[in-house]
Amino acid sequence: MNKRFLLRLGLLFLLAVSARAETLPNVVLIFADDLGYGDLGCYGATKVQTPNIDRIAAQGRRFTDAHSASAVCTPSRYGLLTGEYPFRGNDGKGIWGPCGHFQSLLIDTNKLTLGQLFKNKGYATAAIGKWHLGFGTGKTDWNKPLRPGPLELGFDYYFGVPKVNSGYPYVYVENDAVVGYDPNDPITFEKPFSETTTYPEAAGNKTANKVGGAKKAHAIYDDEKTGMLLTEKAVTWISENKEKPFFLYFPTTNIHHPFTPAPQFKGTSQAGLYGDFIHEFDWMVGELIQCLEENGLAEKTLVIVTSDNGGMFNTGGQDAFAAGHRQNGDLLGFKFGVWEGGQRVPFIAKWPGHIEPGTVSGQLFSGVDMLATFAALTDQTVDAEQLADSINVLPALVGDPQMPLRETLALCPYRPTHLSIRSGKWVYIPAQASGGFTKGPGEHAAGGPKCVSFVGSVNSDIENGKIKKDAPPAQLYDLEADVNQTTNLYNQYPEVVQEMQALLAEYRPVGKAGKKRK
Repeated sequence: MNKRFLLRLGLLFLLAVSARAETLPNVVLIFADDLGYGDLGCYGATKVQTPNIDRIAAQGRRFTDAHSASAVCTPSRYGLLTGEYPFRGNDGKGIWGPCGHFQSLLIDTNKLTLGQLFKNKGYATAAIGKWHLGFGTGKTDWNKPLRPGPLELGFDYYFGVPKVNSGYPYVYVENDAVVGYDPNDPITFEKPFSETTTYPEAAGNKTANKVGGAKKAHAIYDDEKTGMLLTEKAVTWISENKEKPFFLYFPTTNIHHPFTPAPQFKGTSQAGLYGDFIHEFDWMVGELIQCLEENGLAEKTLVIVTSDNGGMFNTGGQDAFAAGHRQNGDLLGFKFGVWEGGQRVPFIAKWPGHIEPGTVSGQLFSGVDMLATFAALTDQTVDAEQLADSINVLPALVGDPQMPLRETLALCPYRPTHLSIRSGKWVYIPAQASGGFTKGPGEHAAGGPKCVSFVGSVNSDIENGKIKKDAPPAQLYDLEADVNQTTNLYNQYPEVVQEMQALLAEYRPVGKAGKKRK
């Protein structure tokens, strides 16, 4: 072969690769924290205004039966990134609650994650925002490189809040290091503890800092600037990576307590600081959309807006309720619990030319389904073990399938006793109440029957904030006829109860793992 022919062959190959890259959509996955089913205008909110997110719904598709992988933050993120139900994680012991201050990385680096999936296809990848999945092996050493972490799970770049905005160490992390880290002033967990930003009680619960040293790193961290900082980092990253397909995972700290919107958003809603924090979140989404438009990327980018679980009825949520806002709409329950209010979440998708504008879908799916869906989107074949519990629901995004794509779904609350099962229109909960928080109004950890009665929700098992003495031992609801779970049908349909119990038994963890049934 002569050199001219080889040069031409090489050029044709590069053109083919370039053309293929053009067909691969960018993906921006915006993962809000504690955003409830009723927290957006396009889902019925009137005391808060969310024009940017509502515009995405108008230009794309809104889903009414989408669920988070868990009703709790950390396990929900685990399920989203791995495609595996969180009750299978942690060597089969399950991941049920928020991870601690010294938690090692909860995701096995041999597991396929969303980051690695996209990286395998040549995408630039970034995670910018709240991590809350641990770092390192063994007890986290905050004075050493925080590895393994996001960088070992397929993300080229990470910036954000390492744990949760309501819990120390109250620093930012970039890639594998604390921002502003000074080896001459290392992080300690001994007194005297360093000063961090504080806010009035109305902003909601925030754990007192128990970190000493790292004064420079603590001075950089500012709750009221976090939302805008994360947005700035995301916009910059998109602009710098626009020449190739990219995947941005954007897990925000909004709208988790404490409710600390930037000053320009305070007082802009009719639902107190809770609503103002939603307003800031909507602005953040708008900034990302504007960035895509200004860089000529809007037409070739799939944008998804969803949440890690339902809204929490903490003191800020209670203030919003007093102002007339219902964070989970008319759904029963709150974050941490297995009732629909705890894990049925907003899910909106826009992809011009592929998703029909202004449409609504009632397809059942979960955060665990994003792995298989994005594999299909990027034309990748993934073996069944790595797909774990994930099911491809891309047809629900870009088409209008008449049959359900997912027949059954395991529902994971805070308490293992309430691991539940959805099958078609039926949902079965193997215990009384929700398996979430149970304190009453005025408390941070409010939820359960006390708060169900307080907000005026109706449930046949509950009277005056308590489970009735003659209530059935478990719960069965027909969500097709009764999405708000007003009537427990456990006694009326014993044959359905038996079927659902048998189905749940196939999922329930046994020994080190539960069965992989889909």
